[in-house]
Amino acid sequence: MPTYLSPGVYVEEVEAGSRPIEGVGTSVAAFVGLASKGPVNTPTLVSNWTQFTEGFGDFVENSYLAHAVYGWFLNGGGNCFVVRIEPNSGSRSNGQPKQIAAPKQAALGGFTATSIAKGATANKTIGLVVEPPGGENPPEDEFKLVITVDGKASETFDNVTTKSQDNNVATKVNEHSKLINLEETTGGSGLSPVSHGMVQLAERPPEAVAPTTENLGAGDYVGDAADRTGFSGLEAIDEVTMVSVPDLAAALQHGAIDLETFQAVQLGMIAHCELMGDRIAVLDTPPGLNPQQVHEWRTRGAGYDSRFATMYWPWVKVFDPASGTNQLVPPSGHMAGVWARSDDTRGVHKAPANEVVRGAISLETQITKAEHDLLNPVGINCIRAFPGRGSGSGGHARCRATPSGATSTYGGSSTTSRSRSCSAPSGSCSSPTTTPCGPGSGARSARSSSTSGARERCSAPPRTRRSSSSATTRRTRPKASTPARWSARSGWHR
Repeated sequence: MPTYLSPGVYVEEVEAGSRPIEGVGTSVAAFVGLASKGPVNTPTLVSNWTQFTEGFGDFVENSYLAHAVYGWFLNGGGNCFVVRIEPNSGSRSNGQPKQIAAPKQAALGGFTATSIAKGATANKTIGLVVEPPGGENPPEDEFKLVITVDGKASETFDNVTTKSQDNNVATKVNEHSKLINLEETTGGSGLSPVSHGMVQLAERPPEAVAPTTENLGAGDYVGDAADRTGFSGLEAIDEVTMVSVPDLAAALQHGAIDLETFQAVQLGMIAHCELMGDRIAVLDTPPGLNPQQVHEWRTRGAGYDSRFATMYWPWVKVFDPASGTNQLVPPSGHMAGVWARSDDTRGVHKAPANEVVRGAISLETQITKAEHDLLNPVGINCIRAFPGRGSGSGGHARCRATPSGATSTYGGSSTTSRSRSCSAPSGSCSSPTTTPCGPGSGARSARSSSTSGARERCSAPPRTRRSSSSATTRRTRPKASTPARWSARSGWHR
C-alpha cells in the first residue's frame, strides 16, 4: 500500500482479476564434461547437434559428453547448456599461466607466411599482395610481392620467383623482411604457381586436443559458484531443469577417481539441485554392475535420499563414431531427452516411463521382471528391452527410500502398492473370497453353486419383503360419505 503524506487526488491501478499462469520451459538440460575444444567453465547455450560440434568438437575417446548431448537431441531434447571442464579448472584463480596466442599465418602458393612483427605492429592487419612484376619483358615465373600493414604498403619485393634462383621469394623475404617469414610447405613448391591477388594473415584456430581424465578431481566437477566453475556455476542459469555429468563415470572407469569421489560428486549434484529447488539431478550408476551389485550400491553404498535426484540403470550400447565400434555409455543424456520428449508430446503430468530410448542398440544387462521388481522400489529406474519395441524405460522413481505398502512418488503422481479390490458388504458375493476389480473382470464373481450358471454383481444384497408365519389382516379405510373415526380396538367405524 502506498503512503500518501499530502492531500491530493491519487489514482491507483488495481488488477481486475488473478494473473494468468505464464508458460515456462520444463525441459532444459545442462551437461558437464570433457570436450576437445570450446570455452572452459562457461555455460554455453546449444540448440542442435551442429552447434555442439562447431563449439565443442565431435565424438572423442575417453569422454561421454558428446554421446550424452547427441542422445539428448536424438530423443527429443531442445535447448541445453554445455559446461566444458578441464583438469585443475575448479577455480578461475588457480594460478595457471596465460596461454600465448599463436602467430598469424597465411598460405601463399606452396609457402606459408608467418607473422614475425613485434610491438604495436603485431596487432595490426598484415596482408600479402601479389602483382605483375616490373621491368621490360620479365620472365613468366616472376612476380612482385607487396606486404601491407593496415592496407598500406610497407615492404616490396619485385621480380621474385618460386624457383631455386638468386631471386627466390623465400630467400629474399627471410633476409630482408621484418614483418613475415616464408616457409616451404611441401617439397616442390617451385612448381606451385602463385596467383595474383591479396590474402591476409590470421590467427590459426586452436587444434583439437583429445581430452583426458587424468588429474581430474571432485573440485573440477563441482566447481565454485563464486567463480562460475563446474556445475556450481549453473546457479546463475535459471532455465536449467536437469543436470547431468556423464564424464564422471568416464573418470571412474579410467581410474582417475575412486568410488568415494564418484559418490561425493553425485552428492554435490543433489545438493546443488536441492539448493536451487527448480531442477533435478539425473544420476548414472558406476559401470559394470549386475542387478545384485547395483542394488547393494544403491542401498548400502550410495544411500541417496532426495526428491531432487533420479537414477537410471543399466548403461546403453550405442555406435561410437570415434572408434567405429559399438560402445556402452551412461544413459543420463538419453533419458534426459526422453524427459523432454514426454513433456513436449504428453505434458508434465505424464511420468517419463514406458518410452522408447532412441539410439540404443542394446543394453549392458537384460534384466527380468523379478529384478525389476527388486530395483524399482529402492529408486533405480530400469531400462528394459521389450520384444518389438526396442529398449525403453520401465518406470520412473525418485531416489527416495519407500517402505513396503507406503505411497511412492512416480513422476509427480502418487500411487499405492496395494491392489484395488471390491469393498462390497459381506454376503453380497456368492464366492467366499473377494474378487479383484481388475481389467476384464467386470467387477463380477462367479456363483459357486453348480445348479446355476448365472453371475451376480459384487454389490449390496437385493431387498426382500418381510414374511411372518401368522396371517396379517390389512385394514383399509371404508369409503363412506359420513365421517368415520378410528379405534385401536375395533378399527374404523362410523
